Amino acid sequence: MKNKILLLILGAFSSSMLNAKDYLISTPNTSLLISAAPGEKSKFQYYGSRIDESDIQGIYDSGLAFGVESYPVFGLNTPGERAMAVTHSDGNMSLDLVVETVKQYTSDEAEITEIRMKDLVYPFVLKQIYKAYKDTDIISTWVEVENNAKQPITLYRFASAFLPVHRGDNWMSHFHGFWGAEHTLDEEKLTNGQKVISNKDGLVNTESDNPSFMLSMDGRPLEENGNVLGGTLAWSGNYLIKMDVHNTKFNISAGINEETSHYILESKEIFITPEFAMTYSTNGKGGVSRAFHRWARQYKLNQGDVAHDILLNSWEGVYFKVNQDEMNQMIESFSAMGGELFVMDDGWFGNKYPRDRGNSSLGDWEVNKQKLPLGIEGLTASAKKHNIKFGIWIEPEMSNTKSELFEKHPEWILQCKGRSFSTGRGGTQVVLDLTNPQVQNFVFGVIDNLMTKHPDIGYMKWDANCCMLDYGSTYLHKNKQSHLYIEYHKGLNNVLERIRAKYPKLVLQVCAGGGGRVNYGLLPYFNEFWTSDNTDALQRIYLQWGVSSFYPAIAMASHVSADKNHQTGRNIPLKFRFDVAMSGRLGMEIQPKNMSEEDKAFAKRAITAYKQIRPIVQFGDLYRLVSPYDNKGIASLMYVTPEKDKAAFYVYKISHFVNMTIPKVRMNGLDAQKKYRLVDLTAIKKDKPCSLHGKVISGKILMEEGIALHSLLKKEYSSLALELQEVQ
Repeated sequence: MKNKILLLILGAFSSSMLNAKDYLISTPNTSLLISAAPGEKSKFQYYGSRIDESDIQGIYDSGLAFGVESYPVFGLNTPGERAMAVTHSDGNMSLDLVVETVKQYTSDEAEITEIRMKDLVYPFVLKQIYKAYKDTDIISTWVEVENNAKQPITLYRFASAFLPVHRGDNWMSHFHGFWGAEHTLDEEKLTNGQKVISNKDGLVNTESDNPSFMLSMDGRPLEENGNVLGGTLAWSGNYLIKMDVHNTKFNISAGINEETSHYILESKEIFITPEFAMTYSTNGKGGVSRAFHRWARQYKLNQGDVAHDILLNSWEGVYFKVNQDEMNQMIESFSAMGGELFVMDDGWFGNKYPRDRGNSSLGDWEVNKQKLPLGIEGLTASAKKHNIKFGIWIEPEMSNTKSELFEKHPEWILQCKGRSFSTGRGGTQVVLDLTNPQVQNFVFGVIDNLMTKHPDIGYMKWDANCCMLDYGSTYLHKNKQSHLYIEYHKGLNNVLERIRAKYPKLVLQVCAGGGGRVNYGLLPYFNEFWTSDNTDALQRIYLQWGVSSFYPAIAMASHVSADKNHQTGRNIPLKFRFDVAMSGRLGMEIQPKNMSEEDKAFAKRAITAYKQIRPIVQFGDLYRLVSPYDNKGIASLMYVTPEKDKAAFYVYKISHFVNMTIPKVRMNGLDAQKKYRLVDLTAIKKDKPCSLHGKVISGKILMEEGIALHSLLKKEYSSLALELQEVQ
């Protein structure tokens, strides 16, 4: 009898396995495996290096298959982390989801797998979607929730992704910081317990942490070796990424931070979570970075295939002291150095309340006639005369309590009913309520009015110097105040979609008190980001190193600033400052008239050199060679074209001691069979390049043995920028 029962059980189990359908989601170098059969639970089985259909059985036979729910929900068998928790209209807090259908289809961008699940009791539907982007190694995932009941339900937890990971010697790389020190790399071994990366600022979501991580599968993370999973949440608001680590199991969940953001989903309404994008590298952290960079340029940056101009921003040159003569002088001087774009930063607007400091005028987007008597049209004419483009600074989501906008529309400000306003910068800055369609129209109008009146504007720096301080909206219904953190960003996206529909070619930089908005939630609408308000070249090496983990050089604004840096007070040679800035999107943040003629001549040569290597830096593959975090006294990186015929190489001396050891640097990404001529891009004196200039060396030697630097980096803040050109 016992044997009979056992046979019946085994038969049922076997039948279930035979009926299960395996869905393989692949990119050129990665694969994700889901098993899903109608009436059963959807199961996450595998994510890693690419496999073929013939390998699927091997995943099961080797014990590698996870066999865990691809999207676990709360209510039945409740222990452990869950991706979703809801309350139905009758108070029931459980979900029990099974597969209804699975669709796989192709769009212009990707191969898409859509798993439709339904609750066994309630008219609740959840679609789990996986998107494998074409010609990249990125797979993204998110869920769409449909409430088909007649009454609303409440969502209390709504992750975008839930991933099991094999437990081992796991290390996590993540990024944290503060104003002026954003995107600082931190690496740590994951021990049992939970590690959380979260943000609750509401609006500026990458100043303190970034919604990105790398996870090493087999020990301390290495740059070009080892298996590494990389993930980032494409969301501009509050987020929660949780590593739930146990002795024998390890799960990752990522999504909107649901704390104080429970969401009431009305009948027939659909709630869509943000995309969580991921890749899997067998080439260490570098492989993760290069995969995200290619994906970003192809799919997640506005005009990611168009080279970015070299610009001069007026901020550190004049701060709020904008005037017509000063702007004209900066335009003319920068054009003479070979510059391509001039951006007038803060201080150009407001008449009743002139913008002379950071405590007034936001919202009053009209030209200050005393400062600019010829108006913006006078500056665009000046730019055209000097064969240079013109750009402008705006902060359209904000107001000051000292402004005409605030006087006219105090109800447009985020506020808690019956309480006084909390204020930010200057003691007067407040945030507009972008959940309100009227406010959305106003913010769109800021850009639209400027572009209508001044169509020659080619660039806008979009700033946001305040967190979401007061949690309250005069527009949202009293029962839906908890939607604020989410609806604000939906409103912002609505505005940005309208702007992009009307002005697809307008170059937009996203900024938030520096690097507070470096995320893939906003970058599809923008061309680039301001990396940090800290322009100190030494600290920028560290900042840009962290940013480069997930974001490409073409989008990373990196500016040359004054001899004595305005943030740290450090004096750094002009060559070093240029060599650092030339590893990103080159720009300047300086008053040219304060430069010596010798420095101007050097700047002109460096700008010419950057134009020569711009395609390599902005579209090439990044190889990080020596990390500044490894305390070896130097930092080094390089970019290589896909054809491996050209490269741009950088090395920086970041500490200085007598008789210090300076390691040789081995290059990467080249073709060992090719020979390369080395060209000194930024020699201090034009007729005295470094000793490597003109040398022809094989890719094999450059990669296996490297170059010796002890005679080239003798002085404090020594640096080297080289172009490598294939010799036929």
